[in-house]
Amino acid sequence: MKNLQDGKELINNINSQYRKLSKGQKLIAKYVLENYDKVAFMTASKLSEEVGVSESTVVRFANALGYSGYPKLQDALEELMKNKLTAVQRIDLVDENKSSSDILRSVLKEDSRNLRETLENIDENAFEEAVDKIIKAKRVYVLGLRSSYTIAQYLGFYLDRVIDNVQVIKMDMGDTFEQIARINKDDVLIAITFPRYSRKAYQTASYAKEKMAHVIAITDSVFGPVASISDNKLIVKNNMMSFVDSLVPALSIVNALVVSISAKKKENIKSHFEDLDNIWEKYSVYQ
Repeated sequence: MKNLQDGKELINNINSQYRKLSKGQKLIAKYVLENYDKVAFMTASKLSEEVGVSESTVVRFANALGYSGYPKLQDALEELMKNKLTAVQRIDLVDENKSSSDILRSVLKEDSRNLRETLENIDENAFEEAVDKIIKAKRVYVLGLRSSYTIAQYLGFYLDRVIDNVQVIKMDMGDTFEQIARINKDDVLIAITFPRYSRKAYQTASYAKEKMAHVIAITDSVFGPVASISDNKLIVKNNMMSFVDSLVPALSIVNALVVSISAKKKENIKSHFEDLDNIWEKYSVYQ
């Protein structure tokens, strides 16, 4: 059965298999070829409704193309298209007839699915190596642009509590290259990037790689630009409900990194947290 790596051949596959398909499957094939940017994010039920065939015909269509089920076909289409969708196209993915309550349930279910699939597929060896590299690094740079900056800030905030050599690359503090100009082989760059992929994030990671730094990618695909040049790939599922990215799995991976590093440095950071507790109490930081 086919997997995500066959996604780039999907359109050619549909064309080559077209004559062998049933009448209903040909209707699906025609619709997919004309609307693949939308189908990538449609459920089997929604696609069957749009085309006017049964949901089982949609499943058999996926099987006819060599996929174990419709979700695998959908993943292949998504892999091709999610970086190319404009903001307007991503807004169109939301059914305007859905109530707010329906959307709430859909978003929570999708985030839960993203978390589950991330857990099932995460490379634990890559994660372990990433933890060790961060601990041993002379300096750790955290890069996240646009919506990924939120995750970068969060990671930087907590990493700074357990190691004292963290620098979050800020969007309002000059060019990214200026902020990592001194990066070298003893350093680590953690690059967080999701579709639509930022060109500047890739260029910055490429510069770090040229300087022999260890690059850790937190991203959604092994085919993503930064993943292709990284030393460790922490792949998280990132299906979108609209123009808003699903960052929940990325946040969980970041939490796991911080907790893992804290566990390995437990004895070293105790005194630091004791100092922090004294400061917070002295200056009434918390209620």
